[in-house]
Amino acid sequence: MLERLRAGLVELDRVLVAFSGGADSAFLAWVANDTLGPQRALAVTAVSPSLAPEEEADCRALAEEWGLRWTPVSTDEMADPAYGANDGDRCFHCKSALLDATDPLARAEGAAVVLGVNVDDLGDHRPGQRAAAERGARFPLVEAGFTKADVREWSRRLGLRTWDKPAAACLASRVPYGTPVTLTVLSGVARAESGLRRLGFRQLRVRHYGELARIEVDAGELAAAVEQRAGVVAAVKAAGYRYVTLDLEGFRSGNLNGDLSP
Repeated sequence: MLERLRAGLVELDRVLVAFSGGADSAFLAWVANDTLGPQRALAVTAVSPSLAPEEEADCRALAEEWGLRWTPVSTDEMADPAYGANDGDRCFHCKSALLDATDPLARAEGAAVVLGVNVDDLGDHRPGQRAAAERGARFPLVEAGFTKADVREWSRRLGLRTWDKPAAACLASRVPYGTPVTLTVLSGVARAESGLRRLGFRQLRVRHYGELARIEVDAGELAAAVEQRAGVVAAVKAAGYRYVTLDLEGFRSGNLNGDLSP
């Protein structure tokens, strides 16, 4: 499986990896760098208000640790009214902004843009994948047959510290569809999640409902959240929320996509 991935990258010859710092894109960036070398593999992190500050910092740290050729690039999806409106195609507009920012770099490199999409991602509502595919981006992990579990297992075998990194997504994914995405909203979510991470919670989401925050943590950490109730409430209220709730179902990735069901 790993050899199929390497062979696919060799066939592409030069790649620009969209590198968010999550387990999938980190694995792809490492393998691309290890297979092609930094001269033919460039890792690029899209920086905008929808990227948690901790994720940008970790991308920088990983690039240094792994010897990646890396650069941040600013994206301006917030300037797009269609993105701010936050309909079911929000991710399409966001990914389009990413490709707009990376295309000049890719042309200068003579490189294909590659994304860390895995096979499991294909079954969810992911309009961003459609935007990327329409623009000619490639999904090497899918082409090599990697599932999310495969990515984590191979990352573990290769000694990559991202093998068990909690799933991450852009901050806008915390906002229910139909609720406008604004700088104020994203800043509040980012501050609340940063505060909860300082309390020791790893896998979490702060879902935004106006003055109310719905907190999701792993089911195994629900008791800890209750035990640290005062600290949890203080951290979330410090981010600007008036009401703080704990979702007893625990963390569920992409659960707001259920609002799109007919």
